[in-house]
Amino acid sequence: MADSKPGRAGSGGARSGKGRRPFSWRRLNTVLHRDLGYLAVGLTLVYAISGLAVNHAHQWNASYSTTLEQLRVSTPLDGPPSDAARRLLDELDLDGDWVAFHQDRGSTLYVGFKDRILTLKAGIESGEVSIERKQPRWLLRELNQLHLNEPRGLWTWIADAYAVLLALLAVSGMLILRGKTGLAGRGKWWVGAGVVLPIVAFALWRLGIA
Repeated sequence: MADSKPGRAGSGGARSGKGRRPFSWRRLNTVLHRDLGYLAVGLTLVYAISGLAVNHAHQWNASYSTTLEQLRVSTPLDGPPSDAARRLLDELDLDGDWVAFHQDRGSTLYVGFKDRILTLKAGIESGEVSIERKQPRWLLRELNQLHLNEPRGLWTWIADAYAVLLALLAVSGMLILRGKTGLAGRGKWWVGAGVVLPIVAFALWRLGIA
């Protein structure tokens, strides 16, 4: 029993001397890829959600929902556009920063508010008014503003850093695995497909095929 204790102590001492692992760039790459991936989650969701919305901007208004109201006014709408618009807005009890002009060869009065939330089109002779109201889509409008870099300033730097971050994740991801499942194996075919896909899509668009 007395001899066994020094043996365990000696054995433990030998293990402690070998506790430090040699430097491995591949292990460092894996750790960085993991931690940078965690960091990118929030920004990725911002760009992913808003990207789906903005990609279909030709099919819907990604930032606003629109309602249309039709009514008739008794206020005369002839004369200069600014005077007619002022009379129209007084009757409808609307106020704000607006601009007015004639459309359709002078048969229609257009009144647009500069925040673009409200627009009116009125038939000068008929008095029929079409009111279009835009309501910001909850959260989606803000995400779209970030995606399109409307804030500028600080957000430009954040967006640029995120672009660099995505490039680092792409490169480091290719180097995590080795062998048949790594870049030298089937990985190269997936990388190649990812490179060819946008080239083919662009070529088909330019040729008018898709």
